[in-house]
Amino acid sequence: MAYAYANQSSIVVPAAHLIEPGNLILTPPPPLPPPLLGYFPVTLTAIPNHCYRSPLLVPANPPVIVHRPVVLGRPSLEFLIQMDERRTQSLLQFISSEGLEPSQEEVVKRKEVINQLKQIVLQWIRKVAWQRRLPKEIIAGTSATILTYGSYGLGVHGPESDIDALCLGPYFASLEEDFFVVLRNILHSRPEVSEIHCVKSAKVPLMRFKFNGISVDFPYVQVQVISVSDNINIFDPFLPGKVEESGWRSLSGVRANQQILRLVPNVKNFHSMLRCIKLWAKRRGIYSHLLGFFGGIHLAILAAYVCQRHPNASCNSLLTLFFENFSHWPWPRPVILQDQSINFRRPDDRALMPIMMPCSPFEYCNSNITRSTFRKIKAEFQRGYALTRDIGRLDFEWSCLFEAFPYGAKYAHFVRILLAAPNVDELRDWVGWVKSRFRSLLLKLEIVEGHCDPNPTEYVDHNITEPNVVFYWGLLTEGSTFLDINSVKEDFMRSVINDVYGEDRSARCKLELSVIESSQLPKSMLVESGVKGCKACWRILDNNQLGTPVYSQYVPHYFVGYVAS
Repeated sequence: MAYAYANQSSIVVPAAHLIEPGNLILTPPPPLPPPLLGYFPVTLTAIPNHCYRSPLLVPANPPVIVHRPVVLGRPSLEFLIQMDERRTQSLLQFISSEGLEPSQEEVVKRKEVINQLKQIVLQWIRKVAWQRRLPKEIIAGTSATILTYGSYGLGVHGPESDIDALCLGPYFASLEEDFFVVLRNILHSRPEVSEIHCVKSAKVPLMRFKFNGISVDFPYVQVQVISVSDNINIFDPFLPGKVEESGWRSLSGVRANQQILRLVPNVKNFHSMLRCIKLWAKRRGIYSHLLGFFGGIHLAILAAYVCQRHPNASCNSLLTLFFENFSHWPWPRPVILQDQSINFRRPDDRALMPIMMPCSPFEYCNSNITRSTFRKIKAEFQRGYALTRDIGRLDFEWSCLFEAFPYGAKYAHFVRILLAAPNVDELRDWVGWVKSRFRSLLLKLEIVEGHCDPNPTEYVDHNITEPNVVFYWGLLTEGSTFLDINSVKEDFMRSVINDVYGEDRSARCKLELSVIESSQLPKSMLVESGVKGCKACWRILDNNQLGTPVYSQYVPHYFVGYVAS
């Protein structure tokens, strides 16, 4: 996007910026193509200037001058509206260029996956009913269904996103036998299904597989009813009594998603805003629930909170208000979507950023935020606000907001965490198990070092033959350089090997901790950490060097001209 145009004899600059001494306004002639709203061609010449050592470039042959007093101050409402529209259009173009939205073909493909899974689940539950020797009328009438949640359930999934699909079955279909054995075998026999894997030890047991190339996370909830129909009312007040606690955790995600979509006034703007916020959080290294940052549900509620309070705001305004709101938020005051007159339970005193789930029973989102991650999240809110707050800023570009966090430039020392296993399947389990215990390692490092910034990105060390994943966590010491990594590893290993599963895995898998300098980081991370300069949105097409740009001292960010070289 160019805010200026020039050739050898003329330059296009904002009309409002050309204010002569003596409160005179220049009336613009017809615009020069390409048409740019609020801009007109002016030939510049140098005149003496008492404010600068060099002369200032001003119009040499000004058009008709209207003698009318001008009140200098804030930009006009019309100007702000134009800038808001321009920045909204620029933001939508950025979303498209980043590939944040799936194509129509990809949308249809995912819908087909869900429909086929529903048919498979229906066949499965009737087979289970037959195996249980239930009456024929129950076998014929029973059903199970699938509900989506996560980014797909909210409608903000990208081209590479997986599908979170919750399977709900009736009382006679057990998790261990019927779900993990019978349904798993049915799926395994299907040509569309590949890489199927059962994760029984997780807090939410599930199957993972690919269906026509799309990754699916597939947990199960057993409901104490004879049949679970497609139109099940998940907000039924009696439903919690029909679901076990472990299953309720999965069902809460579905309920939260649907309630959020009910509460936001403009779903389309909410979708655009949330896609941007998730990309921002990923690029800035604050999108990982297990590592002490935000998860998807946290960001969705924060985005919905802003949308709810500004129902008519544009996408640009919503994103700006998001950073303004939460850079000044008085944490630990909780963020609540519902009517705050309802008598909510107070958050835990240890909660640093409490965020309330949007549906009953009103509980707070599970959070792993620590002192270190809290400081980084706040700093990123403040950075986002500083970049987006000035709607009249002419050199604004959205890519600056979404620059990757410069770990290599920020920290001199890192904790290197290496996880390795004999094969890819075991590595996937091992990484998931260790990551679920990362918070204890983060807290220990905070005690010893003072500040730790866990980079959520997973790297691979190609010098190691075994399948592996490597994490690099930035360290800021509050005293002497940290050296005793062995004692930290011993404490962490006690957390990892706390039951039979962890003990069994640790015998075959590897976990190594070491402290390295930033110069030892992998090249890919150093490239990501390179500090990129924000490109200006305005540009001069003249080959001559025009000198230093000068802005109005009365109206912030209003371009006046150039100090001649």
